[in-house]
Amino acid sequence: MTAIRICALDELGQDEALRVDVDDFSIAIVKDSSGTVHAIGDTCTHGDISLSEGFVEGETLECWAHGSKFSLITGKPTSLPAYEPVPVYRVTIVDGDVYVDPSETIAV
Repeated sequence: MTAIRICALDELGQDEALRVDVDDFSIAIVKDSSGTVHAIGDTCTHGDISLSEGFVEGETLECWAHGSKFSLITGKPTSLPAYEPVPVYRVTIVDGDVYVDPSETIAV
């Protein structure tokens, strides 16, 4: 699969996440406080909860249901109760648009 256009960069708010459904799974697209855009698996590994409904704090995304935080860089949980990582996908910005290749994980 090749990279697909997700949204325009200016559609992403600072410290916000956007859920994107790709085939049979979801990806959370996140713009952190420094303006860097990340793409991680949207489902919390502790429970079937959408991470994009959570809270962006620095370079982490916190699950709103149980408080697990996941690194936007590595996908690894930085707090319990989750202990399994979520996948991280490569993000490319081209002409003000955000692209993600959902078949290419850069961390798991």
